[in-house]
Amino acid sequence: MIDKYSPQEIEKKWQDKWEADNAYKVDIDNSKPKYYALEMFPYPSGNLHMGHVRNYSIGDVVARYKTMAGYNVLHPMGFDAFGMPAENAAISHGVKPSDWTFSNIKNMIRQLKSMGLAYDWDREVETCRADYYRWTQWLFELFYKRGLAYKKEASVNWCDKCGTVLANEQVIEGKCWRCDSDVQKKNLAQWFFKITDYADELLADLEKLPGWPNRVKTMQENWIGRSEGLEFELDVPELGEKLAVYTTRPDTAFGITFMALAPEHPLVEKICKVSPKAAEIKAFCERVHSQSEIERTSSESEKEGIFTGIYCINPFNGNKAQIWVTNYVLADYGTGAIMGVPSGDQRDWMFATKYGIDIILTLQPEGQQLKLEEMTAAYVEKDGELVNSGKFTGMEMHKAMKAIIEEAEAQGFGKRKVNYRLRDWLISRQRYWGAPIPVIYCDKCGEQLVPEEDLPVLLPEDVEFKQGALSPLSTSKSFNECKCPKCGGHAHRETDTMDTFICSSWYYFRYADPHNDKLPFDRDKVNYWNPVDQYIGGIEHAILHLLYSRFFTKVLRDAKMLDFDEPFTNLMTQGMVIKGYTDKDGHYVKAKMSKSLGNVVSPEEIIEKYGADTARLFILFASPVDRDLDWSDEGVQGSFRFLNRVWRIIDIFSEAIKKGSISYDVNSLNADEVELRRILHKTIKKVTEDLRDRFAFNTAISTLMELVNAMHVFQSKPINPNLALETGQALLKMLAPFVPHIAEELWSHLFEGSVYKQSWVEFDSTAIVEEEVEIVLQINGKVRDRVKVPANLDKSAIEKAALELPRAKELTEGKKIVKVIAVPNKLVNIVAK
Repeated sequence: MIDKYSPQEIEKKWQDKWEADNAYKVDIDNSKPKYYALEMFPYPSGNLHMGHVRNYSIGDVVARYKTMAGYNVLHPMGFDAFGMPAENAAISHGVKPSDWTFSNIKNMIRQLKSMGLAYDWDREVETCRADYYRWTQWLFELFYKRGLAYKKEASVNWCDKCGTVLANEQVIEGKCWRCDSDVQKKNLAQWFFKITDYADELLADLEKLPGWPNRVKTMQENWIGRSEGLEFELDVPELGEKLAVYTTRPDTAFGITFMALAPEHPLVEKICKVSPKAAEIKAFCERVHSQSEIERTSSESEKEGIFTGIYCINPFNGNKAQIWVTNYVLADYGTGAIMGVPSGDQRDWMFATKYGIDIILTLQPEGQQLKLEEMTAAYVEKDGELVNSGKFTGMEMHKAMKAIIEEAEAQGFGKRKVNYRLRDWLISRQRYWGAPIPVIYCDKCGEQLVPEEDLPVLLPEDVEFKQGALSPLSTSKSFNECKCPKCGGHAHRETDTMDTFICSSWYYFRYADPHNDKLPFDRDKVNYWNPVDQYIGGIEHAILHLLYSRFFTKVLRDAKMLDFDEPFTNLMTQGMVIKGYTDKDGHYVKAKMSKSLGNVVSPEEIIEKYGADTARLFILFASPVDRDLDWSDEGVQGSFRFLNRVWRIIDIFSEAIKKGSISYDVNSLNADEVELRRILHKTIKKVTEDLRDRFAFNTAISTLMELVNAMHVFQSKPINPNLALETGQALLKMLAPFVPHIAEELWSHLFEGSVYKQSWVEFDSTAIVEEEVEIVLQINGKVRDRVKVPANLDKSAIEKAALELPRAKELTEGKKIVKVIAVPNKLVNIVAK
C-alpha cells in the first residue's frame, strides 16, 4: 500500500531533492536537439500572483515534455529588477532600492521553487546586479559606436514635482499618475536609440515569424506604420520661409485650404514675431502643452486651433491656404505639419466647418457628381476620380497619385518619400534605480564614452531621493564628478539612467552564458541555444518589449555577435486570470485579479491548502491557454479530487504493476483489458499531439481524466499485471509535465530513477483499432438509435447492414425505401416514404 496523498509532505521533499541533485542543470550537448523554453521574466514586486502561476506553469509543461521527448532543454529564470517601484519604496519608506529589490527577489525565488518549476537556477540573471548591467552599459557603447545612440533635445511629458519624464501612459487627464500634479511639455536633452534605421527590416521580417500570433504581428506592423507618399514644400511669403508637409494622399493636394501645425513646430515661434495674434497663439500653445499625446490624438478629443493670420501658397495651383496651430498635430510625426483637405478627410471637414474654413471638392465617385452644398461629411472612399484638380481632373485617383508625385518632382518642390509611425527609442530616464548611461562630459573634449575597462559605472549609494531633483544621481558628488578619459581633466557624468526595457531586450542571450566576465555572451554558446524556441508571456508586451528585442537581435547580428535574425521563433500569449467580485454598486462583475478590486487569490494560500500540483493542474485545465481563465474555487477542489483519484488507482494497481512485464502478448488480454489498452493508446496519441503540436493542455488533461476513469473499472476486479504496468507507467509519464511532484512520488514507489529521466511514451497504432464502432441510425434525417457495427465497413456494406437492423425494420415497416446515405464509422440515414 502507498501512503495517503499528502501534497504538503511530498512536494517539499521532491523540491529539495531536485535542488540537491541539480536535476535541471543543463549544458551544451550536441548529441541531442536543443530546445529553449522561456517565460518572460518578472519584475520583483515581492509576491507571485495567479498570472505568474499561469505563465510559468505553461512554460514548465513545455520544458518538461520536451526533455522527456529527447531534447536538451534550456529553461532559465531571472528578474527584470530595475524600475520605479523600488525607488518609490525608497522615497516612501526610507528603504534602499537594492535592499527592497533583493528582499523581494529572495521571496519570489522561494515561491517559484514551491511551484516545482524545472528551472536551471545556476543561470539566474538579475538585471540590477553590476555583473549584468555592466554588459547593458557595454551594449550601449556598442550602439553608440555603430551610430545608433545619440543625444538630442526632445519634447517630453514632465512632472515637476516628481522631477522626471513620464511615459504617455503615465499621464492621466493631464496629471501625473503618481502625485496628481499638472504635467507639462518640456524640452530636455535626451538619449535615443536609432530603431528607425531598422524599421524596414523589422517590418519585412515579420514574415519570418509564422510561429507568432497574427494579432501580435499586426500590432507591430501598425506600430511601425510604414507609408509611402509625397513630401513637398509650400512657400510662406510673409516669413520668407518654406513649410514642408508629408501626405499619403497627394491626389487631394488641390483641395488644401489650410495647414495645421503642431504647437511645437519651429515655424510657430517665427509666426509669433510678426503676427498681431502672438499673445493668443502663445496662450493656446501653452494650454496644449499641458495635454498628453494620447489626449491630443484621441478620436474623442475636441479638435481645436487658432488661425495665425499667416498664409502659405499651394504649389500645385497657387491658392492661398491659412496656417493654423492646432492641438491634434504632433511635432514628431512626419514634419509636424498636416495639410487640411476638408472634402477628403472627416477630421478636416469637422475642423473647417467649426472654424468657417473654405472647402474645395477634389474627389468624387466615378460617374457621379457630388455637390458641396449637399454634402454633410467628407468623401473618404478610397476610389473615385479627381475634380477641380487642374490637368489631373477626370483622372482615376490611384493613377493621379503617381502622376501628381511625378509632377512635384519634375517641378522641384516635392519628392516621393517613405514615412514611419515608428519613432526613435527615447531611453533616458531621470531616475536612480536603473543602469547608468556610461557617458562623461568634458568642457574640453566634449562627450566621451566611459572606457570599457572602467565598466560598470556603479550606482552610488550617497544619493538623495527628494522631490523636484532633476535626477537622484545628480545629488551624488562622488558619482557626478570624474576625470575625462581623454585629457584627464575635470569632467562630470551623465546622470540619467537607461529605460529598463533595454535590460529586458537582451536577457535571453545572457542566459546562454550567464557567468561570462569577458563579454555579454560567447558567440558559440548563444548560437547553440538561441533563438528561443518558445517564448511565453502576456499580450501587453506585444509591441514595446518584443519590438525592442527584435531590434537588439538585428543590431547584435550586424555586430557579428550572433548568427540569426529573430530572437523568438515561436510566441504564445496567454490569457489573463479573472475572478468575480461585488463592485461598489452591489453588482457582481468579473475582472482581472487586482488588489484594488479585492478579487485576488493568493497562490501561496492555494499551494498551502491543496499543493502546487493542484494549483498547476487547475490553471492548466480550466481554459485554453490563450484565453482568459475564469477562477473557480470549485474547479480547484475538483483538480485536487482528481489527483486523489490518480493516487488511489495507482495504489490499487501497484501490486499488479510490480508483477508485470513490459514485453507481453496482448492476445492474452480479455475484452475489458483490450478496451482499457485501446483507451490508453488513444490517450497517449491525443496527449502527445496536444503537447507537441499545440498548447491544448486543457484537452490533454481532460483525456487523462478519461483514462483514469477507465482504470477505475478495475478497482474491484483483477487486471493483467502486464497491462497494469504498461498503463501505470504511461499515466505517470503523461502526468509528469503537468503535476511533477505526485508523478515523481508515485514513480518512486514503483520504479527506479526519476520519471523525468524516462523517454516519452509512444502509442501503438494497432491498439487503437476498434473491432466495432458505434454509428448513428437516422430515419429521414432524425436520430432514432445508436448501434454497433463492425469497424471499417464501406458504404455499401453499411447500407446493407443498416437495412437488416431490427430497429430500422421496425421504423420503416410499410414504407418505401427511397435511398440510404452512409458515412463510414459515423452514421447511416435511411430515407423512406
